[in-house]
Amino acid sequence: MFGRRLIKSNDEGSGASFNTVTYTGNGSTQSITGVGFKPDFVWIKSRSAATSNKLTDVVRGTTKGLVSNTAAEETTDTNGLTAFGSDGFTLGTDSVYNTNTSTYVAWCWKAGGAAVTNTDGSSSSEVSANVDAGFSIVKHSGTMVSGQTFGHGLSAEPEIIINKITNVADYWWTFFPSVLGNSNVLDLSRTIALSAVGITYSGNSSTFGISWTGGTYDFIHYCFHSVAGFSKFGSYTGNSPSPITITTGFEPAMIIVKSYSAGSNKDWVIYDNKRGEDKYLFSNTVGVEATYNNVDFTSTGFNIVDTGSSLNQSGTSYIYMAFANQF
Repeated sequence: MFGRRLIKSNDEGSGASFNTVTYTGNGSTQSITGVGFKPDFVWIKSRSAATSNKLTDVVRGTTKGLVSNTAAEETTDTNGLTAFGSDGFTLGTDSVYNTNTSTYVAWCWKAGGAAVTNTDGSSSSEVSANVDAGFSIVKHSGTMVSGQTFGHGLSAEPEIIINKITNVADYWWTFFPSVLGNSNVLDLSRTIALSAVGITYSGNSSTFGISWTGGTYDFIHYCFHSVAGFSKFGSYTGNSPSPITITTGFEPAMIIVKSYSAGSNKDWVIYDNKRGEDKYLFSNTVGVEATYNNVDFTSTGFNIVDTGSSLNQSGTSYIYMAFANQF
């Protein structure tokens, strides 16, 4: 085990802040256990059926689903994820979450439980933050204008911020300012490369702002920064046909990789240690799980052994997100 055990308050289960569980749908109500803690953010994808990625969090509330592979607005999935439990979550009969005999994966994060009002910025926000794990969920309503800021609830500036308007259809604008700059974004729901779309990020250790022109909307933001022994967010350059070694300082339980070079329109590729590191899914498609020996997890990071363009095209730039099970 690398690093230290960081959960201090809201301590439940094993003390982990991320875990992956797999399950088989039964077409009826069922409780999924084995997460090891009460999750606050659950991302579900069918492995065996071409259905959407479904994201549910404690701040927006149970039965409120978002789809990472489209720009669609939030839906009320009455029979989707219906409760967060002390060791997992409960599902209803919705076929995207729980088709009989279909196999599924659920990536689970611990934030800070029920949201609290944060007034650190120029406008208040509702925040569920796991400070020690460097992860928070931020919700607010209104406009996003230049100079307007919101508290993110963390002790350091977020490195990656995934943003979604929830009450109308709009893209999953994703910032990684230290790598991409403050005015460039990727989109979790599409393969597009680095783009400047008229949205600008600003932030510090207590607040962030994302300015654009537009109307009044409901927003959700998933904020992350690296924590030694638990999470690492970085970039690398493809070197095909040679493999690439990425050092995170821990053995990953999940990684997400996306190219960002101009003209490199590639998928967001997701691997984890529960399905097996030779199996991958995409955040931006409904595609079923596929198998190929692309990545090897190690005790200190991961190796990109693929020589193809999705992960290791020579000269192409990539970002990655990596999480450990416990810390």
